[in-house]
Amino acid sequence: MNFVDVLLTGATLGGLYALVAMGLTLQYGVARIMNLSYGEFLIGAAFIAWLVSKLGLSPLWGLLLAVPLGFGVQWLVYRVLMVPLVKRTGAGPQLEVDSILATFGLLFIVQGLMLLQFTGNYHSYSYLAEPVQILGGTVAANRLLVLCVAAAAAAGLFLLLNRTRVGTSVRAVAVSPQFAPLVGINVRQRAAQAYGLGGALVAVCGVLVSMFLPFSATMGIMFTMKALIVVIMGGVGNLMGALVAGLLLGFAETIVASIEPALILAVNYGLFLLVLLVRPTGLFGSVGR
Repeated sequence: MNFVDVLLTGATLGGLYALVAMGLTLQYGVARIMNLSYGEFLIGAAFIAWLVSKLGLSPLWGLLLAVPLGFGVQWLVYRVLMVPLVKRTGAGPQLEVDSILATFGLLFIVQGLMLLQFTGNYHSYSYLAEPVQILGGTVAANRLLVLCVAAAAAAGLFLLLNRTRVGTSVRAVAVSPQFAPLVGINVRQRAAQAYGLGGALVAVCGVLVSMFLPFSATMGIMFTMKALIVVIMGGVGNLMGALVAGLLLGFAETIVASIEPALILAVNYGLFLLVLLVRPTGLFGSVGR
């Protein structure tokens, strides 16, 4: 594997990790809820794309269903399941503990429903698998698409959060939820919208992942764990941190895979621990959130 191949593979893999993690860090950064069922909804979107491909259509058409459905389902989860916890805990430290337990239970509910419908077998299909030559390196078109979507999502989120009134109010809730109501911001409404936006992002991830990776109803936890590693490495609640940490992890895995694939998991957690030893709050984290 030459340098260009490493660069392309690392960037596409890192882009995928960043895209998976951005929705999760957005949910936690605004709603203060660590969603352990996050990966199950990614797999749900992957099944939507798979069903669309079975109809002889491009799985990209699945985005028209998966993205609004992902937003709506996550918005509903927040309003129905999380708001009672917010009221009971007063959005204090106990909320994080209770929400982790609640979303852990939701994980098994969603996983069970998918197992009932699709069984535990692996599913896959081929789409945009053609190799693309760039500067002497080779990368599959579907993986290149992931990198482009990750870059577009990062740019879109930056513009939304920094160039719109809604984004300004979302950042206000993320930084200081106790004072946001003093300037007329509906904290729960903004938190629900951010939670839903995280669901839309994970739906995009699911559709894209299904194009090049076999998946099953029980794989959601793998994506949740990978997203958690990236979120914590980058700094919990920091979108730029998720992007940088995702790319860092992608390049590290690619380099190690070209030398000794058996060490990939060790490098994952080794890099994770190294970042926490040097920067306990993550690369872009701040003390006393």
